Amino acid sequence: MTNASLNQILDSACRSIQDQIGSGKVADYIPALARVDIKKFGASILTLDGESASFGDAKEPFSIQSISKVFSLTLVLNQIGDKLWERVHHEPSGNAFNSIVQLEMERGIPRNPFINAGALVLSDILLKDRTPDTSIQTILNFLNEIIGEKRIGIDHEVALSELETAHRNSSLVHFMKSCNNIENTVSDVLNVYCNHCSIAMSCEDLSRSMLFLAKEGFDPISNQRIISPELARRINSIMMLCGHYDASGDFAYRVGLPGKSGVGGGIVAIVPEVGVITVWSPGLNKNGNSLVGTSALEAIAKISNWNIL
Repeated sequence: MTNASLNQILDSACRSIQDQIGSGKVADYIPALARVDIKKFGASILTLDGESASFGDAKEPFSIQSISKVFSLTLVLNQIGDKLWERVHHEPSGNAFNSIVQLEMERGIPRNPFINAGALVLSDILLKDRTPDTSIQTILNFLNEIIGEKRIGIDHEVALSELETAHRNSSLVHFMKSCNNIENTVSDVLNVYCNHCSIAMSCEDLSRSMLFLAKEGFDPISNQRIISPELARRINSIMMLCGHYDASGDFAYRVGLPGKSGVGGGIVAIVPEVGVITVWSPGLNKNGNSLVGTSALEAIAKISNWNIL
């Protein structure tokens, strides 16, 4: 597919949802995110053969929030493989991403690695033989090596906001520690978690950094294997089933692609054997997913006929 045809697909899809831009509600429970302009909108597509297209604010960095859980999951699976599933399950939750009721019912074993409790366990595993600072740097090094430039970093204002308002996440870690599913200190786990959720990336950065998931774990631009084909398929499966909190079924119905959202307004969607689509619009729906971003991805999937269903 040429750049011209990609641009035509992206431009047509994005213009079809222009009247929705500004809809939804920003994640105002994190003070730094409450100040983000709700009218921002960006989108990008990157294919396996290196063709690309961008629209709007695609180059502007934003807080990726829960999208970062895909990277921590990749690192943890490379670190301990399927042993992870002894501490985190891989089932849809059907509940809010920060539910403590479900965690209590299931005796401290999170339903999947993309809800907050599951991602906190990932942070705990990343801390093995590392300090919080080196754990965070491990994630940043992973991203910068894929992108090929040392420019991905933490938005420290967002990280501080997250740490200062991490009461629910703190309770999740404390409860899991009481169930012997957390090995490190609560403060260290929260430090790693809040910082990796505060990584700032653009739509173009995210499309580039997840390209390996469109090619069974192999990055065709750097010619490097990032993760095994089997584990890449596991990640895509979990993204399909659990990538959008308690609205994962709705996203699968509307878009039909594995994806991961974050309350910063970003969504990344994987098109196997084709490429990656990323959208950003800070206004969220009631489930914590970008309202306009979901509509944009639905339009892109419809126009391009990209889906796995």
